[in-house]
Amino acid sequence: MAKSLVIVESPSKARTIKKYLGRDFRVEASSGHLIDLPSSRLGVDIQNDFKPNYTVIKGKTKYLENLKKASRDAEKVYLASDPDREGEAIAWHIANRLDLWDKVHRVLIHEITEAGIKDSMSRPLEINRDRFESQQARRILDRIVGYKVSPVLWKKVRKGLSAGRVQSVALRFVVEREREIENFKPREYWTLDALLTKKPFSDNEKLPVDSEPFTASLHTFRGKKAKIENSQQSEEIVSALSGKDFVVGSIEKKERKRRQLPPFITSTLQQDSSKKNRFSVKKTMLVAQGLYEGVELGSEGPVGLITYMRTDSVRASDNAIAEARGFISENYGGTYAPKRPNVFKVKKSAQDAHECIRPTFPSRHPDELRKFLTDDQYKLYSLIWRRFIASQMTPAVYDQTRVDITAGEAVFRATGNVMKFPGFTAAYEEATEKEESNGADKNSKKDRGEDKRLPELFEKDILSLLKLDPKQHFTQPPPRYSESSLVKELEEKGIGRPSTYSSILSTIQDRGYAERQKGRFVPTALGCSVNDFLMEGFPGIMNEEFTAQMESDLDRVEEGEVHWVDLLRGFYEGFSKSVTRAEEEIEGRKVEIPTDIKCDKCEASMVIREGRYGQFLSCSDYPNCKNAKDFTRGEDREIIVGKKTDPEICDDIECDKCGAPMVIKEGRYGQFLSCSKYPDCKNPKEFTRENGRIVIRQKEAPQIREDIKCEKCGKPMVVRRSRRGQFLGCSGYPKCKSTLNLDKDGNIVRKVPKTEKT
Repeated sequence: MAKSLVIVESPSKARTIKKYLGRDFRVEASSGHLIDLPSSRLGVDIQNDFKPNYTVIKGKTKYLENLKKASRDAEKVYLASDPDREGEAIAWHIANRLDLWDKVHRVLIHEITEAGIKDSMSRPLEINRDRFESQQARRILDRIVGYKVSPVLWKKVRKGLSAGRVQSVALRFVVEREREIENFKPREYWTLDALLTKKPFSDNEKLPVDSEPFTASLHTFRGKKAKIENSQQSEEIVSALSGKDFVVGSIEKKERKRRQLPPFITSTLQQDSSKKNRFSVKKTMLVAQGLYEGVELGSEGPVGLITYMRTDSVRASDNAIAEARGFISENYGGTYAPKRPNVFKVKKSAQDAHECIRPTFPSRHPDELRKFLTDDQYKLYSLIWRRFIASQMTPAVYDQTRVDITAGEAVFRATGNVMKFPGFTAAYEEATEKEESNGADKNSKKDRGEDKRLPELFEKDILSLLKLDPKQHFTQPPPRYSESSLVKELEEKGIGRPSTYSSILSTIQDRGYAERQKGRFVPTALGCSVNDFLMEGFPGIMNEEFTAQMESDLDRVEEGEVHWVDLLRGFYEGFSKSVTRAEEEIEGRKVEIPTDIKCDKCEASMVIREGRYGQFLSCSDYPNCKNAKDFTRGEDREIIVGKKTDPEICDDIECDKCGAPMVIKEGRYGQFLSCSKYPDCKNPKEFTRENGRIVIRQKEAPQIREDIKCEKCGKPMVVRRSRRGQFLGCSGYPKCKSTLNLDKDGNIVRKVPKTEKT
């Protein structure tokens, strides 16, 4: 009989840990939280120092009973839930509900490897009460906001709405960016480029090979920085340059270094994975959870491949750094490893409770593990591995040349950057926002301005002008938020914490406040109305400084500097007044967005409203005028009245079922490819655009969960996705249609009989 019981969160994590602990330990999983505030009522006694009324989560009674039975005969109980506030809360609730305080120990496992587990088990801790109370304060705070503000929204905006403390600020960012775009007035400006080449000394002289034409841009004109505002000014400058010699003036050559990037933290992993892999934040965290908990590596069994993935620290252990440096020296060469390890500064606001996100075994190249990983796991592990290895490499070195060329009263400038030593870029290149928007890997050297060579030039060289190229441009509005840029904004403003980014982005979409179009967040009419009401009625909640300060105060609770009740009491005093004021004084909001379009029946303005089947145009004088119109959005989001009747035909893409051309159509979730013979042939495809070319997106193979068997036929379950999120389905489908629900963290949610008491 096992002398000790180890309780973790997930079954897969339990399997990996059990492999290393031996027969003296029994390992059981809680399957996430077991205890929480009730779902059907506030569950907080505000008048009694915010005392929470915890209950067993519906469907979790049998897990609790199983742990109770397993703990009876155990001499010691080790609570090894995730090493963060959520994990601390799970540990506290289990210890408290099962009354294990006389034999309980807290274990923080940052990496699920043999060395990591044994090291953690050898240094057990007490459950951190301050950390638990910090999480408890956050949970109660969010519950109070949700339960007090939501009924006001029902009265003032629409029934069934809900509000969240942190999600509301994220919604505000999305709405304000949209209005900034709508109010943006493009400004005209021009650029002037000169296509030049070296001029031979005589007609018979041949130019050297490196004397290909190069481009120089107008830098100054008549002693002032070039600023061409219209075509007339452009024509005047071109006219002034007529017949002028282009002569090389100054030449400046410098050696430039580009420093290596720190290892991933949660937010940077989410951002880069979105840009490079096109993973949603939710998907990134789900795949990372699997890599952390353990992957079957053949005869080795389950092995945790990365450290804990919810962290705000760039710190790495000495052993991991030493292993990475050894791998670099052996595989890249000694010149790629700096004399001393690279150390990165941790932000002042960081909790620094865990290491960075890194491979548990830096010497294990992704290609070595490829056959054991799914496509998604391989992509994410490769990203994490390359970033960590690159963080311990030398800087990239470039030779930069800058040439100023005079032509009359104008000065043109040409720059060239040639890589001298690749350094860390041999392992990793940082993703760009451009990659994400185009859905392609455009982080090439050419795009970054690297390896742009100039011919060998000398001062007073006379150049031949091949072409003057004036171009008209218009300033562009700021881009809408993508998942990665919204996470970056939240992190920079101190809104939320690493463990909350995924739920924040999911919530504003699930509630219908924003939707993603071409990978960017666009607020709905409902989202705009909710935002406007909250901005007027609850300015404190919507204030980013207040929300960031609240996160800081929660950190202070964890550090023992502030008592959680005092924190909640200080918040509630002002908050309750806002609720009363909003109920009594603030007018309701219509769920609509005004437009400049006039009603063709009564000349009143049309507005965008939310209907059963999505947004539509409606007369603002409704119900006196019941004129309504369908509409679509153009490339620049301009409103086009009427349904789109002429789908874009893709003659170069044939249906793989019937051979007919595919067409681009608009659906509920954006554009997709459809067979032109629909409805006779139903063959929809997802697609991306790469350099203006349409590329069909291949469906990812479902993730097989060998650790979870079908309860009906015994076959492995697989992770599948539907409109409502992810779930587990039997791999024997369609013969076996057994399914299991998953929550937002990937844990199984089992249905229980109505008679089961909770």
